[in-house]
Amino acid sequence: MTPVDTDKEFSVFDSMAARFDVAAQKLGVNDGLCKYLRTPNREIIVHIPVLMDNGRMEIFDGFRVQHSIARGPCKGGLRYGPNVTLDEIRGLAAEMTWKCAVVNIPFGGAKGGIICDPERLSQAELEKLTRRYTAEILDYIGPERDVPAPDMNTNEQTMAWIMDTYSMHVRHTVTASVTGKPLDLGGSLGRHSATGRGCMIVADQALKRFGRERQRTRVIVQGFGNVGSEAARLMHEAGYKIIGVADIHSGVLNTNGLDVPELLEYARVNKTLEDFPEAEPVGSQEILEQDCDVLVPAATENVITSRNAGRVKARILVEGANSPTTPPADAILFDRGVFVVPDILANAGGVTVSYFEWVQDRQGYFWPEGMVNERLKHIQVAAFNDVVRYGEKHNVHNRIAAYMLAIDRVALTLKLRGIYA
Repeated sequence: MTPVDTDKEFSVFDSMAARFDVAAQKLGVNDGLCKYLRTPNREIIVHIPVLMDNGRMEIFDGFRVQHSIARGPCKGGLRYGPNVTLDEIRGLAAEMTWKCAVVNIPFGGAKGGIICDPERLSQAELEKLTRRYTAEILDYIGPERDVPAPDMNTNEQTMAWIMDTYSMHVRHTVTASVTGKPLDLGGSLGRHSATGRGCMIVADQALKRFGRERQRTRVIVQGFGNVGSEAARLMHEAGYKIIGVADIHSGVLNTNGLDVPELLEYARVNKTLEDFPEAEPVGSQEILEQDCDVLVPAATENVITSRNAGRVKARILVEGANSPTTPPADAILFDRGVFVVPDILANAGGVTVSYFEWVQDRQGYFWPEGMVNERLKHIQVAAFNDVVRYGEKHNVHNRIAAYMLAIDRVALTLKLRGIYA
């Protein structure tokens, strides 16, 4: 096997670029258009002063990368973490462009991040950090420009602070300036569970292709944050047998099936999955290699790599996280016949319902949860079928098919709009 360049394997941007290059080549996109499609529209770096609770001043580095505005305003999450990098944000912004195009909603891609350790910051410090970051990028965001949303270590409260800061500067309330807000501030019903629900929807479609039934399908979920816990809950309620779940620290396994509601309550009370009764302990990485029918990596990037892809036993892989599988691992999984539902399709439920929230805010009219869920299902089923058909037509696996479909849609928009000069 060809040696893998470890640095490139674990670079979010390089992973995106490698897949983009394969898809663009198969589509026959010319070099000039390829450069246009790959290059971010704008990259913003800000240095954020925050007066800490102890009276000291600290400076935090923040980013906002706007990859594409071709199909509409930019859309993408804001993450906080000590290991956030511009390379990561750049890659995730591009993936948001392709994700929005795969499900055919009128957004381009963006992503934001701040280098910080949120666990070491008080609520007051987090609010100051968020509001000053918002003020620094104010000229580049808004309902018609770029609409942030929650991501890793950010939540409804973070979005409320951004919305309020933006609104104070423009002197009127602009609920459509962010999505993922609290319901009382213009949030959408169904948003909290949207990404996990989307994972279940595409898993259902994959089962249909293989003539399988939910009740006879064993599922393992890696990641027990919002996406993983909601996917596990919804799939359990729908009849899937959830046999394994892991969070960042540990995992539990029961081949006869876990009591997911009891597990959710246990995790809520104990803040951990460790010592959950009637289950065997398993490592958060080892759980990826356990025997199951459907594996849902819903934690973080680069968990399935060239090192462990050959030991993945699942028949179907549903990517709840962003970029959980590296390009070298893609090739191994494809050779082994694993049916991969790629992240830009599988976890697009979140951005789809964020789109619904944006629409509702702009209309000032809000939909019942059943309508949100039904419209989400309609969009994700259509996108799943589009990707599978594209793959069959071009004889490529689902990830490259998804990229080809997305690139085709964005490229067509650019061709129709032309180049302003």
